[in-house]
Amino acid sequence: TGAIGLYNLGQSCCLNSLLQVFLMNIHFTGILRRITVPPCAVQRRKNVPYQMLLLLEEMQYGKCKAVRPVELACCLSAHRVELFVQHDAAQLFLQLWNLIKKQMKKLELAEDLSDLYTICIQEHLACQNCSFETMSNSSMLTLPLPVLDSNSHRLKTLEHCLKYFFYPEKLTGQNMCFCQLCGRKTPFLQSTKLVHLPQTLTIHLKRFCFEKSSNTRKLSHYLPFPQDLDFNAVLAENQCQADDKEKVTWQYGLFAVVAHLGSTSHGHYCAYIRSLTECKWYCFNDSEVCQVSWDDVKCTYGHSNLHW
Repeated sequence: TGAIGLYNLGQSCCLNSLLQVFLMNIHFTGILRRITVPPCAVQRRKNVPYQMLLLLEEMQYGKCKAVRPVELACCLSAHRVELFVQHDAAQLFLQLWNLIKKQMKKLELAEDLSDLYTICIQEHLACQNCSFETMSNSSMLTLPLPVLDSNSHRLKTLEHCLKYFFYPEKLTGQNMCFCQLCGRKTPFLQSTKLVHLPQTLTIHLKRFCFEKSSNTRKLSHYLPFPQDLDFNAVLAENQCQADDKEKVTWQYGLFAVVAHLGSTSHGHYCAYIRSLTECKWYCFNDSEVCQVSWDDVKCTYGHSNLHW
């Protein structure tokens, strides 16, 4: 029936935007359709994947331009997701994803969900006085990219943000680490290397900074991102810890942008999403949905005088 909106239940624009990104991803909905339906009504009301599936079906088979995600919102509230408050999209995305995975009763579905979204990295710490080095592997749901460098200078493009995120950092002065071989605190080199990227990669632009007054300020400066991104062309060889077979998959096409207008204390979210079945861009602004162009999506690059 075409793209369907979600009515705002009261400051739920962030939740609506994220739900649209999840439900427009055919790889995610393919997992969602294979869940086990909880046996009793009480369990069904509290099961996030099941309530998302019901919402998806209502959106796909309904005849209205928008639906109200009331049952899903009540379900999330039962799991301590606050309603009627201003949310940060990255934090709410993490909350939703964790709830969905936790309630996937089939182990293979939980694994499929992890494969679809989870990023694997390797963190290195190397003493600059001797050969001592430690390595640890960890996983992430999003790549949290800074938009300013250590001198508070603006990074100009998404590619610059990626390079900076994986650029080694020298730990000196008060940041020195204890070296087991040297027996004292020494300068270290800290670096992050990319090991594995998922099928659906989520990037979080950290558009905020902390001021001396303890206030948080939003950074709305212009920062362009491409429609297609090849990590092999962006990152250097020493920033990756993966074989050639893995690196072949590191090519991405932009699927969705969750955009925020306003300050750190108030504002509004909407989502620009490219339909994977139609290859058309749509703007999901709560209950209003319209087809847009790539030039419209570029409004989310940010600018003090530019509004979408």
